[in-house]
Amino acid sequence: VRYKTCYYSFYLSCALALAYTGVDPSESDMYVKADAVCMRLGEYFQIQDDVLDAFAPPEVLGKIGTDIQDAKCSWLVCKAMEMVTPEQKEILIKYYGTHDEEGVAKIKELYISLGLEKIYIDYEEEQKEACDALIATIEPESFQELFKFLLGKIYKRQK
Repeated sequence: VRYKTCYYSFYLSCALALAYTGVDPSESDMYVKADAVCMRLGEYFQIQDDVLDAFAPPEVLGKIGTDIQDAKCSWLVCKAMEMVTPEQKEILIKYYGTHDEEGVAKIKELYISLGLEKIYIDYEEEQKEACDALIATIEPESFQELFKFLLGKIYKRQK
């Protein structure tokens, strides 16, 4: 996540904007602060993407999520592995990465029974608060707008 979503999707565009506006990295801590905000935004975005892939209706998401069928190393399956009982682990092993609807449904039921949607909602609020706090440290204040814009685009997104 760090080198894909965080850097590629968030930090590099912000660093480019800073360079374009003449911010010298040897004279400013803006690049360090941008890195801190973008790492948090990128991780949040990727985890959000994993949750949407599993739970968002295809007509809202604009695609049919296939992370379960493709056995992706998503936040949901990683979090589930931290929480499952031995019996639940057997369900994960048996059905994760299968391409049948019944298996996908069993994995989603397991996610729900583990309360992963609620855990994600709590995580999302924590990330919002942490990002807001990091953004508030950025000077000049006018530079905060870029990061507020990015956070606004992903906070509570549905697709």
